[in-house]
Amino acid sequence: MAFKVTGGERGGWAVLRVSGELDLVTSPVLRQRVHDEVAEGRHSLVLDLSEVHFCDSSGVGVLIASRRLIRSCRGRLRLILPARGAVEDSHVNRVLGALGVRRLFDVYGDVDEAVEDGAEPLSA
Repeated sequence: MAFKVTGGERGGWAVLRVSGELDLVTSPVLRQRVHDEVAEGRHSLVLDLSEVHFCDSSGVGVLIASRRLIRSCRGRLRLILPARGAVEDSHVNRVLGALGVRRLFDVYGDVDEAVEDGAEPLSA
């Protein structure tokens, strides 16, 4: 599966849908897309990672950098993790947990939940 990032908007949130492998080669593409969204004034961002089947440390680095950038703008970042089985069983969730950074992110099961005001994130 080729790496791809597509954009859209839902309920005042910019939504970037990411698919493929998020690794050393592809992570700069996501980093640039996040920077482009912020530069255009979109500070409420959902990263839909439901089609990401592999993420290495450089991908995690982009997620952490995205969080830092959004927070510096007083914005909000929400992640959607892969839905294959339980969210807890997804590769991305396991990598975030193994590196001890899962608790840094507000994670939701799908886009509808993520863009809903007052929706509670899934527990870490």
